[in-house]
Amino acid sequence: MIPKELAKKIRYLQIRTRKTVNHVLAGQYESVFKGRGMEFDEVREYQPGDDIRTIDWNVTARVGHPYVKRYVEERELTVIFLVDLSASGAFGSVKQTKNEMAAELCALLAFAAIKNNDKVGLIVFTDTVEMFIPPKKGTRHVLRVIRELLVFQPQQVQTDIGLGLEYLARVTTKRSVIFLLSDFQGEGFEKPMRPLARRHDLIAVTITDPREVRLPNVGLLELEDAETGQIILVDTASAKVRRRYEQLGGQRSRQLQELFRSMGVDQISISTGRDYVPDLVRFFLARERRR
Repeated sequence: MIPKELAKKIRYLQIRTRKTVNHVLAGQYESVFKGRGMEFDEVREYQPGDDIRTIDWNVTARVGHPYVKRYVEERELTVIFLVDLSASGAFGSVKQTKNEMAAELCALLAFAAIKNNDKVGLIVFTDTVEMFIPPKKGTRHVLRVIRELLVFQPQQVQTDIGLGLEYLARVTTKRSVIFLLSDFQGEGFEKPMRPLARRHDLIAVTITDPREVRLPNVGLLELEDAETGQIILVDTASAKVRRRYEQLGGQRSRQLQELFRSMGVDQISISTGRDYVPDLVRFFLARERRR
């Protein structure tokens, strides 16, 4: 039995995200995520205007008049969510933690996927792979994915994005759409990301909290690294300290943008301090224009 509070939260996410899929992202998901190519459907008689390159010469010779091959797009996709749920994601200075935001984003994109009859899978990692749900279709399967994300309790606290990417490369051989959701606090993931980006359609979803970008003026503040336990004392009353903190945050953001761009990886930047729907709409529109 699912606890009443959890069932209520799942139902809320189902209603909220489906509304966005149906009224805001309608048609955009399908237009920017294409199938694996064209597959043979049937042969039919040649009609004026048909491309002569599609003529099936074997059938034409057999029946005595021209026939053409007809192809349809193989639309079915596999969508996999590669989600970093390490300890740094448990931070939240507004109404949601980064991990809660990741779960909601997965819910929205998963409902968009099954609306188009695509398969959905999930890999959760910290500094080890902690969960793998193989891709399947259907609403019941997506609800299971959402439930697992909402109740997940990590066994480890640190992050190894490269390990998560390497695991995905081993278990996913068919070209897929990969959403990598993380705050990207880890390092050293460039090497496994590069070949994965060539083989799959990889989208990096960076999730940040407003306090990771800008510090408030609240005097002395004790900050603890959730993954290492290191504690530092910061004088937020100092304008110089606040400015330097903001500069470092901006520098890291630009480094990630440049890294993803160099590998041909699309990026969606999400903040827990604002509505994520406009960010998703901009991403879909930008991709659609490129196509």
